[in-house]
Amino acid sequence: MLRGDFDAAWKVSDLVLHRRVRNREFAHHLPRHWQWLWDGRDPAGKHVLVHCYHGLGDTLQFVRLLPSLRERCAAITLWLQPALIGLLRTIEGVDHLEPLHNGAPDVRRECDVELMELPHILRITPERIPARVPYLGLEFPRAQRNPHRPLRIGLCWRSGEWNRDRSIPEFTLLPLARARNVQWFSLQYPAHQPPFAMRELACCDLRELARRMCMLDLVVSVDTLAAHLAGALGLPTWTLLPADCDWRWMRGRADSPWYPTMRLFRQARAGEWSDVVAEVVRALRDAEAEWCAGRSLPAAAICAHAERAGCRA
Repeated sequence: MLRGDFDAAWKVSDLVLHRRVRNREFAHHLPRHWQWLWDGRDPAGKHVLVHCYHGLGDTLQFVRLLPSLRERCAAITLWLQPALIGLLRTIEGVDHLEPLHNGAPDVRRECDVELMELPHILRITPERIPARVPYLGLEFPRAQRNPHRPLRIGLCWRSGEWNRDRSIPEFTLLPLARARNVQWFSLQYPAHQPPFAMRELACCDLRELARRMCMLDLVVSVDTLAAHLAGALGLPTWTLLPADCDWRWMRGRADSPWYPTMRLFRQARAGEWSDVVAEVVRALRDAEAEWCAGRSLPAAAICAHAERAGCRA
C-alpha cells in the first residue's frame, strides 16, 4: 500500500480473508478499530450496514466510496460517529444514517462491512480512487481572492493522543509566525495554547467548522481530522506528515490521489519537524508572492493535479 501497489495488497488481503473464513476466525472480542466484518461475500443486491469503527478523519476520507457500493447493493445504512451526522446528512450513496452506539443497530441488514474495508471490496487502486472534490454535499461560501488583504491560513498542529508522532511541538512552529502577509487561525480542537498569536476558529460542530474553513485561503494541518475535512471540501490544504506515515499517503510523492487540492510535506528523519516547518515557510513565501500577484491558491502544480482529477472549485 505504501508503494501504491494496491493490486498486490488485495491479493494478500484475499488470502488473509480466505484463512479467516476457513478457520472460522471472528473479531467481535477485539476493540472495534481492530475488528474485521466483511466475510468475502458479494454485497450485490443486499441491504448493507456500513460500520464506522475508526477515526472521524477516516470516515470523512472513505465515505467517498459509498456511491460505488450503492450501485451494487439494495440499500446502505451508515452506522457512523454521532459527531459526523450533521456534516454527512447529504452524503451521496446512503439511504439511512444511524448514530454509532454500543450494541447493534435495529436496522435491516444482510451484509456487514467496516467502512475501511471498502477499498478491498471495490478493488480500489490509486488510479481509480474517486477523487472529485468537494464530495460532502455541502454548499458554503468560499474565500474570495483579494490581494489587498492578508492570506487567511488555518493551522492544526496536534493529532489524536493515540499517535503522538503525528503532532508537532509548539516551539518548532515559531518560524511560521514570521511569515509575511498572513493572518493565522487555530483549527485545534479541543482548544490548545497556540504557539503564537492566532484567532480561534475550531468548534465541536463539524458542519459549522466546515463552513468556517471554507472562508480560509489555505489549511495547514498534521495528519488528523482537519486535513481530511479540508481535503474533502476541496480546499487548498498542506498536510504535514511524519517519516513513518500511514499507508494512505504512500511514499515519495508530494500530492495525494485522495485529495486533488492537497500538498504533502514529509519528514526526512523520524521525529525531526524543523525541516518540514522550514519547507512550509519557503512554500509560504511562494504563496505570498502568488497572492500579491493576484493569483489564487493553491500553487500551480496542485491546480494542475486537481484539473486532471476533474475537481471543481
